[in-house]
Amino acid sequence: MSRHEKINYVEFPARDMEATKLFFGKVFGWGFEDYGTEYIAFSDQGLDGGFYRSEKCSSAGEGAALLVFYSGKLEETLAKVEAAGGVIVRPTFSFPGGRRFHFTDPNGNEFGVWSE
Repeated sequence: MSRHEKINYVEFPARDMEATKLFFGKVFGWGFEDYGTEYIAFSDQGLDGGFYRSEKCSSAGEGAALLVFYSGKLEETLAKVEAAGGVIVRPTFSFPGGRRFHFTDPNGNEFGVWSE
């Protein structure tokens, strides 16, 4: 499949790079590559991307795109998010095709997690 004109990379704001690495490492097993003090990158997570230093955050309620993870064990993933310091901003709900919840990371960025 051609990569031409396909979504290839995503970037998020982050106030605290260390908290970001700890949170995503604990919950999803991510590793990061540091590019100085202002940027960290992740790869091999379905879509490569990174976090850039910023006081802002990404929220679907403010019109930002919502990235949604898949989980085969939704309740276990929710427990890992909470244990790592994530905040559940929309408890598990049903939608056509499955169930999902929304959370914020330590920077206030909003994400979703869904399962059948």
